[in-house]
Amino acid sequence: MRKGLLLTATSAALLLGLTACSSSSKPSTAAPAKKPKIGVILPDSKSSARWETADRKYLTDAFTAAGVAYDIQNAQGDKGQFQTIADQMITSGVNVLIIVNLDSGTGKAVLDKAKAQGVATIDYDRLTLGGSAQYYVSFDNTAVGKLQGDGLGKCLTDMKATKPVIAELNGSPTDNNATLFAAGYNSVLDPKYASGEYVKGPNQSVPDWDNVQGGTIFEQMLTAQPKIAGVLAANDGLGNAAIAVLKKQKLNGKVPVTGQDATVQGLQNILAGDQCMTVYKAVKKEADAASALAIDLAKGKKDTAPTTVDNQGTKTPAVLLTPEAIFKNNITDVINDGFVSKADLCTANFAALCAKAGIQ
Repeated sequence: MRKGLLLTATSAALLLGLTACSSSSKPSTAAPAKKPKIGVILPDSKSSARWETADRKYLTDAFTAAGVAYDIQNAQGDKGQFQTIADQMITSGVNVLIIVNLDSGTGKAVLDKAKAQGVATIDYDRLTLGGSAQYYVSFDNTAVGKLQGDGLGKCLTDMKATKPVIAELNGSPTDNNATLFAAGYNSVLDPKYASGEYVKGPNQSVPDWDNVQGGTIFEQMLTAQPKIAGVLAANDGLGNAAIAVLKKQKLNGKVPVTGQDATVQGLQNILAGDQCMTVYKAVKKEADAASALAIDLAKGKKDTAPTTVDNQGTKTPAVLLTPEAIFKNNITDVINDGFVSKADLCTANFAALCAKAGIQ
């Protein structure tokens, strides 16, 4: 049986409840103050391709199918632009605002302003620490990190590594998800450091998930510690930056590297043997959960979430989805879900590797 990515039972129940809201949810007795309109602010297109290639598409499809007006914009990593977009959306009459924050400070300012204007708010993918979002829709990000730590361990075992020196290339220090990923993979790695099974090597965060900076940082790591034998890279972009450095030293394929997001580039690196694994987060399921919730809120309906997360002492209602570890032998899971097409993955340079991996 294929191990596809599944929603938690409670998350699945929420989605069923949202799609059947007319019978299972109690609409607010008051009519919506504004005509339903949903605003979405995406963070950038540099840190990960997913924001433009996946999230925008899935959210657009859902809002269009529901016949709800929407405005999706990308702040392109600019905090000032992020706030400007939010102001424009609020002025234009959105009654629901979905944000993927660039940092918690900027995100909090936007959420607080929206709340003051009576706009419902959803933190999407990233929790805004100290923010006032009414809901949070994401993956279990600590579980993402644990899959990365376990995945790196599997690859090191397969390579019969002895007391490998591990480098950690963490995500942006301003992104709460990066903190959660690190908590997950360190829960796996720290006991191995303590027992002497692994050796703790250089450990550094990459500002703004910037892949160019990530490559520079990793090159410095490898110069300072040439015996690095494993790289815990927090996403595929940073993983690819590390692989580029390893290639210059003819170490690619000899030093396992992790990733996240199941990007075409990351999956191709896995096929080539340069990347150990990635973590697949079914973005469509995440976007569908957020859009269903947003559509209900825009229409004046009230919904509940299956769980909560602690946000600096405040319990924020949340939907948390389950991620999946991807290795060479189950790349087809990502293709079968429609997240990546065979045509995009198995280009001329990778056709033979796809065939060898059983990708038909």
